[in-house]
Amino acid sequence: MRPEFSDPPKLSAGDRVAVVSPAYPAPADYPALHEQSLLRLREHFQLEPVEFPTTRRHSPAAARAEDLMAAYADPSIRAVLATIGGDDQITVLPHLDPKPFLADPKPFLGFSDNTNLLNWLWTHGVAGYHGMSTMMHLARGGGVQPIAAESLRAALFTGGDLEIRAVEEFSDEEISWRDPASLTRSPVPYPSPGRVWHQADRVVSAPTWGGSLEILHWTLAAGRWVRPVEDYAGCVLLLETSEEMPSAAEVFRMLRNFGERGLLEQFPAILFGTAKGTVFSNPKPVAERTRYREEQRAAVLRALAAYNPEAMAVFGVDFGHTDPQWVLPYGGRITVDGPAQRIIGHY
Repeated sequence: MRPEFSDPPKLSAGDRVAVVSPAYPAPADYPALHEQSLLRLREHFQLEPVEFPTTRRHSPAAARAEDLMAAYADPSIRAVLATIGGDDQITVLPHLDPKPFLADPKPFLGFSDNTNLLNWLWTHGVAGYHGMSTMMHLARGGGVQPIAAESLRAALFTGGDLEIRAVEEFSDEEISWRDPASLTRSPVPYPSPGRVWHQADRVVSAPTWGGSLEILHWTLAAGRWVRPVEDYAGCVLLLETSEEMPSAAEVFRMLRNFGERGLLEQFPAILFGTAKGTVFSNPKPVAERTRYREEQRAAVLRALAAYNPEAMAVFGVDFGHTDPQWVLPYGGRITVDGPAQRIIGHY
């Protein structure tokens, strides 16, 4: 049976929060952005950030694991925030001892490569939040996006129910962090592609699981902290793709592997994040990005038709690698109301 999750404890103004780099230590390479994120934690959220030895240092996996365990073992630390993702957090997990995490299951926030830690915590019955990297969302040039701030406050402070609303404008562009302008401005947004509902004929209210599709695929390939497929039955599946922009064919193959494992069929509802369709090192025109997202949606629907034809799916939900981004419960509950075409996060 899947773990029983309780809501992570809420914080108060003045609480100390760990700011850690369990994957890529971006603060080591971009200290000005990192300092801006710490300032905003203090000024906008009245939280006191606490760094650890590997926050600003390129470090081996075992050292990063030590910092995570130290953050959870410190009773004065009331939440743990990742600075950014990366591509090797899977190597950190074998060094973790579950004891401090279970003794004080404080909320962890991250996405992308942090899917590794969110999933590891999930398998141990510790709920977290998918979303929010301090370097991307708190340090963002132009300020913290309103929906990011709203959902972060719900996750950390206020709790309650929050509608995960569609946005009118978004961006999948970025300004290179090597450019000083990244501290003061953000890319010009353009009209959101909007949500697409598939088989919106029921209401599903359940714990969530998922994250970055690519990272989940690595997790399955390595056989790391994957529970029996029946333990995921009835959950809401969160999926999003990264700035590496896997092709539609590759997205289908990854989901096909989920299906062949008997995993894909376990989820009555799936939320798919708006796919990032460009990257600053290889910019794509808007029309090509639109086509990429449409091809990706077709690939997902093809996989669902083969392995979970009854599933309800929502495409174009604002979480993952586009901006703005909702912080979503992970292990906590989300309600997907098909007839009303509404999504409610329970914080």
